[in-house]
Amino acid sequence: MTTLSRIRIGSAPDSWGVWFPDDPRQVPWQRFLDEVSASGYEWIELGPYGYLPTDPEVLAEETGRRGLRVSAGTVFTGLHRGPGVWDATWEHVAGVAALARTTGARHLVVIPAFWRDDKTGEVLEESTLTAGQWRDLTRQTERLAREVRERYGLKVVVHPHADTHIDTEENVTRFLDATDADLVSLCLDTGHYAYCGGDSVKLIETYGERIGYLHLKQVDTRVLAEVRAQELPFGPAVARGVMCEPPSGAPALEPVLAAAQGLGVDLFAIVEQDMYPCAPDAPLPIARRTRAFLRSCGA
Repeated sequence: MTTLSRIRIGSAPDSWGVWFPDDPRQVPWQRFLDEVSASGYEWIELGPYGYLPTDPEVLAEETGRRGLRVSAGTVFTGLHRGPGVWDATWEHVAGVAALARTTGARHLVVIPAFWRDDKTGEVLEESTLTAGQWRDLTRQTERLAREVRERYGLKVVVHPHADTHIDTEENVTRFLDATDADLVSLCLDTGHYAYCGGDSVKLIETYGERIGYLHLKQVDTRVLAEVRAQELPFGPAVARGVMCEPPSGAPALEPVLAAAQGLGVDLFAIVEQDMYPCAPDAPLPIARRTRAFLRSCGA
């Protein structure tokens, strides 16, 4: 077994069924922190802004006494919509980045906007971008990355995501080829990339210098086939169980982690098993089993 000495394992509120700052179907933040610590993880993400305490002193106290540290904050952006969305985008980003910085985090995960409603499936805009929209997306992402780095000292890692415009191998590589490697890195989510037909190992081997962060996730290929056949939006697909507990799904995580280790750089690999909505007692045993599995992989 190879020791994955360059990989730092963590988990996220997403693995506890948390998608929103406040939702009655989600576990309270105190329970998430208690259980993620009890599962053997030392690193977490902030999740949706406002779920965990936004007071830096309270957050530091609550994470510190449980032996937890923060690896990243997360924001959703619609930068392909042009300069007109910049001010509102920056207002949101700045709040999350400021909180992330106070925790000692070094990364900001940026997720593109959905082109169809995550719950209803209503088409909100075209699923493919025009050339002009691609230019706006890439240029404004570079601007965002530059501002976040200069003002908050964080590295922007863009997260390819189902039902967004950065999803398939074609769109991910187009985005990477059009952005400055010094500014923009990738948060490779193994589950989302497989959901959209991509090969994570191939991407790491081809664009290794652009891989700045990992989300570990697997898809149930049987459920995925149904999702594709029925053209389900991502939210209902998750509720159907399209993202599953490792190591029962795809892609196999051992070769992904080995390829990441081979890059020779320190990387966070944050478990993010989409589970919204889920029974409150479901996440903890899954998290414990997943942590044990990743230890068996050398992480």
